[in-house]
Amino acid sequence: MLEKKVIKSQTFTDTTNAEIRRAAKTGIYDIRGGGAKRRVPHFDDLLFLGASISRYPLEGYREKCATNVTLGTRFAKKPLRLDIPITIAGMSFGALSGPAKEALGRGATAAGTSTTTGDGGMTKEERQHSKTLIYQYLPSRYGMNPDDLRKSDAIEVVIGQGAKPGGGGMLLGQKISDRVADMRNLPQGIDQRSACRHPDWTGPDDLEIKILELREITKWEKPIFVKVGGARPFFDTTLAVKAGADVVVLDGMQGGTAATQDVFIEHVGLPTLACISPAVEALRELGMHRKVQLIVSGGIRNGADVAKALALGADAVSIGTAALIAIGDNDPKWEDEYNALGTTAGAYDAWHEGNDPAGITTQDPNLIKRLNPITAGKLLSNYLKVMTLEAQTIARACGKSHLHNLEPEDLCALTIEAAAMAGVPLAGTNWIPGRDNTNNIT
Repeated sequence: MLEKKVIKSQTFTDTTNAEIRRAAKTGIYDIRGGGAKRRVPHFDDLLFLGASISRYPLEGYREKCATNVTLGTRFAKKPLRLDIPITIAGMSFGALSGPAKEALGRGATAAGTSTTTGDGGMTKEERQHSKTLIYQYLPSRYGMNPDDLRKSDAIEVVIGQGAKPGGGGMLLGQKISDRVADMRNLPQGIDQRSACRHPDWTGPDDLEIKILELREITKWEKPIFVKVGGARPFFDTTLAVKAGADVVVLDGMQGGTAATQDVFIEHVGLPTLACISPAVEALRELGMHRKVQLIVSGGIRNGADVAKALALGADAVSIGTAALIAIGDNDPKWEDEYNALGTTAGAYDAWHEGNDPAGITTQDPNLIKRLNPITAGKLLSNYLKVMTLEAQTIARACGKSHLHNLEPEDLCALTIEAAAMAGVPLAGTNWIPGRDNTNNIT
């Protein structure tokens, strides 16, 4: 008698079934940190076309490949001049520990780039150790005050975040310590949910007014960034530019968050790869490409990702999750403690619970002591250096003397989906899906 093969459902997988049982038992939705875990088209689906006969490469040991970038050249009296086009994304004190925020500032400063405050205000340690610090102005207004606006080097008006465009953040009571509560003007130990929209405007006309107010407060010195989650990048970029932004920050769905609903993280927003081309198109239609700078974030991990984002038209990238991993997040040396929490190193995402063994996404004073901000800052600096060297290596192989000289012509795609999203040809053809191409063979 032939044995019957047992086939499990592709729709009701073990993971799906486990979530159904969890929801049925608890009656509440799942909350977690991090970004989307599902597979979507990403930078790995693109390849660079290095030089051969038809292109002339640069010699790495003798010929320079510049990496500097200037952000905020449109209206600001004091634009940001960075050594590398890799910045540190906004992550709040509250979501992160004080030493973690200090480490990010130290590492960014050593690498010649900027870091960002996140929700909840500016800490003294962060300002002290960040040569270039961007102050986030969020819907919650937690910790916001004009003095800190003036102390910053730029202001980032946050409209949306890639992991939750259209939604607000969460900070559970166990992470609202006395200091966090004082900075945010909240009761200690009580769950907090950030607003999903700014309280004093209802549309882009009000955004223009708000940007003008911020410029007046800071005497037109500080660049004004506008951050949007990846949802409708063409229209959102257009409206941000028309409202007066110096810089547009575009965050795709692979971007992380401290805490929100799992269903939000996995089912709302666009992949980062799908966001860049429409945003660049909007800037070009307005005659503002390279005049208003574009920063792309969401799933940036290495120098190849940096180079690909710049080749597609971005001026810089921003990293969050990768920076946390660099300073010690999900380190296997804490494997026994991750196991005790019901997870494993590399999969820990319960950032909202405040039990992070690495001392990064916690306010527990005993866990916080585990993170040395000086050592962690050096780790981040090393990581940023390697990313930059990797991006330079690729740019030289494509014959470019500056990272910003990379262009879509240097890329091809491995899948039809990636080709359509990025607007580059499918490998081995000159066919860009969704566009009228008659000759499909290179």
